[in-house]
Amino acid sequence: MRHVHPTRPGAPESTLTSDTHAPCRKPGAADTPALPAQQTHSRHTGGLVGFNAASPAEAVALLLSCCHSTRWAERVAAHRPYPTVDALLAAADEAGYDLSRADLDEALAAESSALPHPDAPPAARTALRAAHAAYESSFGHAFVISLDGVRPEERLDQLLAGIRSRLGNEAEEERVVAAEELRRLARARLALRVAQGLTPRHSGP
Repeated sequence: MRHVHPTRPGAPESTLTSDTHAPCRKPGAADTPALPAQQTHSRHTGGLVGFNAASPAEAVALLLSCCHSTRWAERVAAHRPYPTVDALLAAADEAGYDLSRADLDEALAAESSALPHPDAPPAARTALRAAHAAYESSFGHAFVISLDGVRPEERLDQLLAGIRSRLGNEAEEERVVAAEELRRLARARLALRVAQGLTPRHSGP
């Protein structure tokens, strides 16, 4: 059993650039998503201006597309306007650290498991589907992981290794790990959404 104890950093981490496009899964969707694209995006202040000026409903909808916890989204939206993107991401981080058990359950329930690109070798797709199924059977929710900084050709191996490693966790230990990965994903998704503008994106990551 691995013991992982993430600690709250003294200062916000640098902007993550991964985008799993995972929240708001539509149950029963026929297709499974490919491995997430991990791209670098500049911090456009124009997107922040739009976010600050959006209606509460629009801001919450965008935030829910990053992390599907209603309390998290409402908390981050309520503290607008943010002077910088860094300030927004720091607020998202802080709210992410404070997710209650119910908040985490709500957010994890909206996640869907990332699967490799259809062009990946059939054996790899089969192995990953089996690993996801084993994980969901053990923990009752989709496997979440941030692949920020991982090269595209290494993501499948990292994903498989992550699932297999975390399958050995106790349930409460895995909740801690999943919460930290979800926080990192929410931050990355929010940075991407703000850079792209104010259109909430829902997926089927």
